[in-house]
Amino acid sequence: MKDLTSPGWIKAKGILFLLLGIASASLLVLETPSWKVALFLAVSIWCFCRAYYFAFYVIEKYVDPSYKFSGLWSFVSYLVRKRRGK
Repeated sequence: MKDLTSPGWIKAKGILFLLLGIASASLLVLETPSWKVALFLAVSIWCFCRAYYFAFYVIEKYVDPSYKFSGLWSFVSYLVRKRRGK
């Protein structure tokens, strides 16, 4: 698959992710409308965002600057290779 390089399409992709996330979260809260569900959903989203940041920024900048990640599968294979190498 070819890399996405057009700034317009990259922005459109980001906006679509945001809209899908808002729609999905809204539908989940509407399915079971309670503060508890909304809070758990918000905490889950925040934790997944932090995990993503950890996988792509923290590891690359502070743990192993020589490795450049290209996706979540790349990160998983990196972890597996590092574990086998020990």
